[in-house]
Amino acid sequence: MAAWPAVVAAREHAHTVVASPAAPLETLDADTAAEIEALAAQIIPSTGGPGAREAGVIYFIDRALSTFAAGDRAAYRTGMAEVQAKRKHLFPQSTTVASLTGAQQMTLIRAIETSNFFELLRTHTVLGFLGNPSYGGNRGEVGWKQIGFDHRMMYQPPFGYYDAQIAQETAAPNSGDRK
Repeated sequence: MAAWPAVVAAREHAHTVVASPAAPLETLDADTAAEIEALAAQIIPSTGGPGAREAGVIYFIDRALSTFAAGDRAAYRTGMAEVQAKRKHLFPQSTTVASLTGAQQMTLIRAIETSNFFELLRTHTVLGFLGNPSYGGNRGEVGWKQIGFDHRMMYQPPFGYYDAQIAQETAAPNSGDRK
């Protein structure tokens, strides 16, 4: 498969990022990363627990744009240009998305939430929050902890209600066999 080299490269970069708390960005410049991170932090906020910022979602997005989602770079460039234009329109005195208050950022998000770019950003944010930490996001497995996912190398049945039912049926003695 042609995608395997990109997957391997993403995995190697992920190990570097996970090992270093302030790993360098590969695709995004620091200013753009700060803007995207501000938006992602509104998509999965830090209220009631760690959010996108604490999970390092921006590193997942950066890695995605340099590997398996490299085709989305243009969408991010044009999408962020549209976000900046909308920010300037809504908040003329502002200079960046990151400098807006939380309420202003939510107003901005509501203004762009029907755009294709927002759908892409939301998808990447969720993937970065809940994905395997080896891909750059979900640092400290905070996303998995939020949803109660127990990451183990091996799992034992029952995996779901159907396995539990089978386990019960096989454990119960068959009363029809005894006389």
